[in-house]
Amino acid sequence: MLFILLCSLTSAMPAKADEASDLAQRVYDRPNGRDLTTLGRMVLTEKGHSPRIREIVTYRLDKSGGETANLIRFLDPEDIAGTGLLSIDRADGSTDQWLYLPALDRVRRISSERKGGRFVGSDLYFEDLQERKPSKDRHRLLGKQAENGILCDVLESTPLDADDSVYRKRISWIDPATAIPQRVDYFEQDASTPSKRWLLRNKKRNQGYWTLTDSRMIDLESGHQTRMVVDAALYDQKLPAKLFTSQALADENLESEYRP
Repeated sequence: MLFILLCSLTSAMPAKADEASDLAQRVYDRPNGRDLTTLGRMVLTEKGHSPRIREIVTYRLDKSGGETANLIRFLDPEDIAGTGLLSIDRADGSTDQWLYLPALDRVRRISSERKGGRFVGSDLYFEDLQERKPSKDRHRLLGKQAENGILCDVLESTPLDADDSVYRKRISWIDPATAIPQRVDYFEQDASTPSKRWLLRNKKRNQGYWTLTDSRMIDLESGHQTRMVVDAALYDQKLPAKLFTSQALADENLESEYRP
């Protein structure tokens, strides 16, 4: 009887692991258009201070061979206008990132050692702006729990290589109907206590795709928050590959015709 029970448990474990990996892949593969342009705001809030509002435009292109390119550009206020970040997520799971600072008028590459650095003083790390492939993590289902009014699948993701992420693990609350995370807890130094939390607050259908229109990243220790609001989104504009180059990063005039 004990042998039969052990065999049953052993045969059940791969199925659970496969189910968790399949869910992570569904989240990664969620339909999002061949390309996307958004216009919106980054709002930084801190206790005792007035909110700081930054206008931003973003571009994303799914290139051939499993490569994805993302460009973020700040439009306002004046002290940050023109600043841009270009991220190229390779098919092998690696990411290259470049930052353009108008005050220095130069493009500099972001070292992989800086993936835990804060992006322009926000609660977003450079790693948060990369598209992490599911194959880089070990996934485990923790059960079901309600979040944002939805009964979600709770998924734990732990890096296969501890040096490959600033996070020790992530726990995501995922809507099984849409494969959209409603909440993600990020664990850095302490594997039992999250250091940051991402929350989805609103989404809407646009050109047949779900657009995440209101979300926020919270530093759980300081209470500092970074809210991301999308006011306009355009899918499948046929963005050119030349938009995602260091030359275009340093010259925002090359992208102006594609803004919403």
